[in-house]
Amino acid sequence: MTTLETDVGELWDRYEDGLTAGDAGVDELATLDAFLDALEAGEVRAAERESRAEWRAVPWVKRGILLNFALRETRPRQYGDVTYHDVLPLRETRDLAVRGTRNTPDGTVIRRGAYVGSDAILMSPSFVNVGAHVGDGTLVDSCDTVGSCAQVGRDVKLGANTLLGGVLEPVEDAPVIVEDGVSLGAGCRVTSGFVVGEGSVVGENTLLTPRIPVYDLVEEEVVYGHLPPERRAFTRFVESSVGDHDLFDGGAYKPAVVATHIEDRTLEASEREGALRE
Repeated sequence: MTTLETDVGELWDRYEDGLTAGDAGVDELATLDAFLDALEAGEVRAAERESRAEWRAVPWVKRGILLNFALRETRPRQYGDVTYHDVLPLRETRDLAVRGTRNTPDGTVIRRGAYVGSDAILMSPSFVNVGAHVGDGTLVDSCDTVGSCAQVGRDVKLGANTLLGGVLEPVEDAPVIVEDGVSLGAGCRVTSGFVVGEGSVVGENTLLTPRIPVYDLVEEEVVYGHLPPERRAFTRFVESSVGDHDLFDGGAYKPAVVATHIEDRTLEASEREGALRE
């Protein structure tokens, strides 16, 4: 990957010096295609783990993704009988069946530059954006969005209507991370580089973002930006200072997340159905 990183870095410098999509030729597009191929193969990723609790974005990978928008022109593309217009085509999916991964028709959209592991299940309608990484054995349920560069681990369950935010727009410093073995209930939202710790179970309609405090009752502390591993988490509301305003009649509350120990009954309720993965 050293050569690819160098090629992307040099191309980024040329872009900052004024290179445009109209100027990009065969060699430039070949570099962009090789970069997308490496993403799809899992050879490069938009984020990497630094320690047990910390991940960091990989700047050159994000630049490579941005270059694929900056140095490509929007053009008409074909999907069945539908003509759509984009800078990137959809991802080829022939390799998925070989690795036991399933994606249902008419609404499962995997964009070029997304990695999907083995034995995964993608239900329609769902959308996996460029730079995203979906690990082995993970379920992406109906109406789910896996945003640009979001990193999803192995054996994760994304409940229906779950949103994992991206990093491209609005611009974020780090992608969303969902570690191995996590279960996100239906309607969850994870945004702005939040890290969901390994083995956690998150209740339905929970919003996880660095701006909302996580009250960790296990360690008896308030944390921001991450949910510690092996927690049961759900939304509660705590008092807000807005309630003291003269123009506001009555109390006011703001959302918070409460994290506790995982109980056996919680694990049973979120257990995977093996028959779906035979």
